Amino acid sequence: MQVFKDQTILITGGTGSLGQVLTRKILSGIYGQPKKVIIYSRDEAKQHYMRLSYKNNKLATDEVVYNNFKQLLEFRIGDVRDFHSVSMALRDVDIVINAAALKQVPSCEYFPEEAVRTNILGPTNIVKAIKEHDLPIHTVIGVSTDKACKPINVMGMTKALQERVFIGANVLIPKTRFVCVRYGNVLASRGSVIPLFLDQIERGGPVTITTKEMTRFLIPLEKAVEVIVAAIADGKRGETYIPKIGAAKMIDLAKALISNKKIKISYTGIRPGEKVYESLVATEEAWHTISRGQYYVIKSLLPELSDGIKHEKMLLHEYNSATPEMSVKEITTMLKKYNLLNTNIHNGEVLA
Repeated sequence: MQVFKDQTILITGGTGSLGQVLTRKILSGIYGQPKKVIIYSRDEAKQHYMRLSYKNNKLATDEVVYNNFKQLLEFRIGDVRDFHSVSMALRDVDIVINAAALKQVPSCEYFPEEAVRTNILGPTNIVKAIKEHDLPIHTVIGVSTDKACKPINVMGMTKALQERVFIGANVLIPKTRFVCVRYGNVLASRGSVIPLFLDQIERGGPVTITTKEMTRFLIPLEKAVEVIVAAIADGKRGETYIPKIGAAKMIDLAKALISNKKIKISYTGIRPGEKVYESLVATEEAWHTISRGQYYVIKSLLPELSDGIKHEKMLLHEYNSATPEMSVKEITTMLKKYNLLNTNIHNGEVLA
């Protein structure tokens, strides 16, 4: 799929874990050689170190990318909360991938207004800038989360509204295609559970788990990138792409990481706004959800965008992690595949 060939791609929140892996994959040329990748974020320190990583050839595994990274890769300081900053960044862009977010559940619970500004106002600014400046952007991808499905916490509520902002934008701006992707916990992303568990194991334990019953969908960073690529390649206006992925108990994930080490597990109780299990497709959404290869696709509820839905077989049931199918052995195999058992830990992030 040559979806990025000769394209200028802007990644908001591009210095995050997903943004960095996505940038590497795009610059590798595996999905077509891009014209330019713009990393847009408000964190100048992360931008500085990311730039140095390419300059020192640590991330540029392809020699062509290394020799031309100055032409292919651009760093822009800015904040999705600021309309004028967003408007300037979107000029001459073909594809926008909105990965900027406040995504820590407890933080959003304590500072809901900040979550609203980033997770809702940010996407609104993107839509507003495209419309008011008549920008020739052909595709916008909104990166969402399983917490947006049947949301009970601020993070999920704001990401659910991000989805609605982008889906509705298809009616406001017919020439631009807005598609969302929704998936579960991204393994080894900054602030996720694997770096936490590994850090606790390195310190001799205990490994802390909220409750024995807690389950989650698990997706490696590389697979998260594939969902975005699939949505760009095949997604229709107003659709939400969801990968068919495995779910596991958090206690089994902890056991896989602990392996044969003598590390205790302790239980801390559920945090503010936290669910015991997550859903990727709610029962109500399932009546608008089809299967498309390795993905479930939620069709838009807006009648202007739902042509042909009656001719396709619907999912009809909720898709959730309540009945986890991954064993400790299967989790271990997946962790080995993505080099997540023997890793270095730096600032709460796993560096493979």
